[in-house]
Amino acid sequence: MELNCYPVFEAEIKQSEHMIKTVVVDDEKKGRELLVKVLQNYCNGIEVVGQAETANQAYEVISATKPDLVFLDIEMPNGTGFDLLKMFPEVWFNIVFTTAYDHYAIKAIKYSAIDYLLKPIDIDELQEAVAKVKDKAKEEAKGQHQNIDILLSALTNSTQVKKIAIPDQEGVAIVEIGDIVRCQADSNYTLIYLKDGRKIVSTKTLKEYNNLLDEGTFMRVHNSFLININHIKKYIKGDGGQVVMSDDSIVEVSRRRKNDLLEVLTH
Repeated sequence: MELNCYPVFEAEIKQSEHMIKTVVVDDEKKGRELLVKVLQNYCNGIEVVGQAETANQAYEVISATKPDLVFLDIEMPNGTGFDLLKMFPEVWFNIVFTTAYDHYAIKAIKYSAIDYLLKPIDIDELQEAVAKVKDKAKEEAKGQHQNIDILLSALTNSTQVKKIAIPDQEGVAIVEIGDIVRCQADSNYTLIYLKDGRKIVSTKTLKEYNNLLDEGTFMRVHNSFLININHIKKYIKGDGGQVVMSDDSIVEVSRRRKNDLLEVLTH
């Protein structure tokens, strides 16, 4: 773990308006101790109120301490981090998953818009995750249970995920995946257009949605456009051509993606 920023002094921590009560869950003792140390030294406003090494132990610690934030390891003996979440009728705390493996679960986590950190944990990424929690703490917790439902649904059957959590500038929007007509790149943001006419400005890039959304339903037809093929009304011939979508919008098709699109449309 590379320590690439200056530590927060104790006096600065005491000046924080609100200490974020935090629990660290990891089956490796050294991993827990290192994360706790880094949180205390490099993340202002964090108060570690408990640690746990198993899902059952974590349930007891979280129930007793009522934390605002839980750093949750995915892979643990006798139950995963996801098994822990299922123990709670309602999850009130913010979650940041930690894992040493870039495996199947990461895609499910991305569907839910819940933060995760790959080990070894980078200090800058850790501070960014904590900053997001601080922003959430300023508002009422909205839709946390929906995020968890999306996550668990995606884990159960990733080929039939029906909803996605879309982070925007106000929080997180929960939408039906089938309602997405098209996605358009806008610098480091993505404009997501829904069939009811709504537009969501997502803080994720188009590349991230291209990797996340089912390639059997969504297709990148241009560097700037990702479309839901179920919402195509018409293809207009041209150098690359254009598609008319169900909302009557017209999307340009790049020359190099034309044949792929026509193959999908004619089969």
